[in-house]
Amino acid sequence: MTARNELRLLPWSGPGGKPCYLSTDDRSGYMSRLADNIEAIQLGTAAELLEQASETLDDQDGDGEEMRRLAKELTGALRDVLRVATSRGHLLAVSELHSI
Repeated sequence: MTARNELRLLPWSGPGGKPCYLSTDDRSGYMSRLADNIEAIQLGTAAELLEQASETLDDQDGDGEEMRRLAKELTGALRDVLRVATSRGHLLAVSELHSI
């Protein structure tokens, strides 16, 4: 199994919003692939929301309710993307340590 500093931050939260981690040496195992797939979906959703946000902000007739909904969705997407970036940054750092 992996050392404590090599745990993978998963792209979902546990009870109470606490982070979930994966301890495995198998980067092609089921849970690793599941996490990779969910991260890809989260990044794709963020890209779609970014495009939608640009269109909504360009619309002079946009209403407040639509803006609040978009802001809420963007906040969730940003949270997901930040978690993915943190996880992948950590994985890169661990990978670099192993290649030294």
